[in-house]
Amino acid sequence: MVRAMSSPISESKRRLREQMARLRGDVTPADSARAGRLAANALIDLELTRRAKRIALYAALPYELPTRLLFDAVVEKAGAALLPRTVNPLGLEFFAVERWEDLRPGGFGVLEPRAEGAAVRLTSGDLVVVPGVAFDAEGYRLGHGKGYYDRAFASELGDSPTLVGFGYEFQIVDAVPHDHRDRRMDAIVTDQRVRDCSGCLR
Repeated sequence: MVRAMSSPISESKRRLREQMARLRGDVTPADSARAGRLAANALIDLELTRRAKRIALYAALPYELPTRLLFDAVVEKAGAALLPRTVNPLGLEFFAVERWEDLRPGGFGVLEPRAEGAAVRLTSGDLVVVPGVAFDAEGYRLGHGKGYYDRAFASELGDSPTLVGFGYEFQIVDAVPHDHRDRRMDAIVTDQRVRDCSGCLR
């Protein structure tokens, strides 16, 4: 069987993922904890975060910027955070979570909420913290290639929440390869700075 040739964009994404994997391998546990604390504080201090109706985030994988401190801050402020659960098999649903310990391993080893109660539909006025492999200053994001967030918050759906990319500063690159299916971030928060990609911080 002849394999389909990859497109130039797909090949560029593959190379960028490999580059980011090498950089992530150099991050020590101490550096990771410090970066997670700095990024969480920066995000919590934003007026954008303070005025959000609801805040959704994710349980970071071991090689991602930690999100536990961010989760604790959101729960302290709002009583619960919203976290995603994979469904269908390529969709996301968000559920309210009050305790980190209630999360359970789901697809790809990511900690997820149980499907208890009704899933929450996120709309304008809500804020979603989004993981990524790489980001650029225009808000384009490289994920792991499954397209969960791109589908869940596709631009054409309308009434979209504010999307904030969350990662290490070294994950910011000059340009992320993208096409019309890739959803831009409204802002990006790292351990070193906050970038406004859509005017949402004005």
